Amino acid sequence: MKQPSVRVRTHRAASPWLFLLPGLGVIAAFNLYPFLTTVRKAFTDARTLTPGGWVGLRNFQDMLDDDQFWVALRNSGLYVLLVVPFTVLLPLLLALLVHKRLPGVTFFRSAFYTPVVASVVVVSLIWVWMLDDRGLINGILRFFGAGPVAFLGDEWLLLFSAMALTVWKGLGYYMIIYLAALANIPRELHEAAAVDGAGALRRFVSVTVPALRSTMVLVGALSSVAAFKVFSEVYLLAGPTGGPAGQDTTLVMLVQRTGTGLNGRVGYASALSLVVFVIALLLMLLVLRADRKESAS
Repeated sequence: MKQPSVRVRTHRAASPWLFLLPGLGVIAAFNLYPFLTTVRKAFTDARTLTPGGWVGLRNFQDMLDDDQFWVALRNSGLYVLLVVPFTVLLPLLLALLVHKRLPGVTFFRSAFYTPVVASVVVVSLIWVWMLDDRGLINGILRFFGAGPVAFLGDEWLLLFSAMALTVWKGLGYYMIIYLAALANIPRELHEAAAVDGAGALRRFVSVTVPALRSTMVLVGALSSVAAFKVFSEVYLLAGPTGGPAGQDTTLVMLVQRTGTGLNGRVGYASALSLVVFVIALLLMLLVLRADRKESAS
């Protein structure tokens, strides 16, 4: 059989890359280049209208002396610690509820997924109207004789309200991921456990949870990064100032506030962005490493 020529073999090897070239070009233009530019500017004193000069690690040294940075780091860390457990467990419970083929279950699936496709701005404004001093929740409290609660005026209540909004809006998205995983669990496993006398709770712990462990790790990794990089929910509830005295500012809000405006400190904001990227990457790696250790044991 005649072997293909060198030119034909070269064309065969290059063909896949020709199909990938448009996508790689888009990634390079809109992801790789901005990332490399941010890394370069993190070591400069660039501002909005001036390119600035090389300052080495001074931006990171200033960060350590910036009280607002530590407040933002605290808030972002609390967001991860308090939001991630709910975004891992609650969508799983919702998926179990709507997994069975029951009359009207399609309506509930759509209802639970509606907040995901809704605009975060619209959803946040609805929550602002609900949590306002004259909003729905305080109106109900007044009806029962209780005083109004300053959901949007208290530092901690505002942060917890933003966390509740984040959890509520993400439930449907992670529920869909769990539904796809539940569909792949062999029914024979549940039937065998039922024959052995295992109840519904026992089957959930012994069959469902082990089968969904990799999916739970995926949800945990995705929600950890999303919670640490939260911006819209807190910004729309707390306002551009970050709540009372800026005590509800998150790291991404600090990046936005520092790097924008005619006199924005682009170099310092780039250094903050680099810190956010590194911490988010470490969070994902820690979740994956914890899963590997558990799998090995």
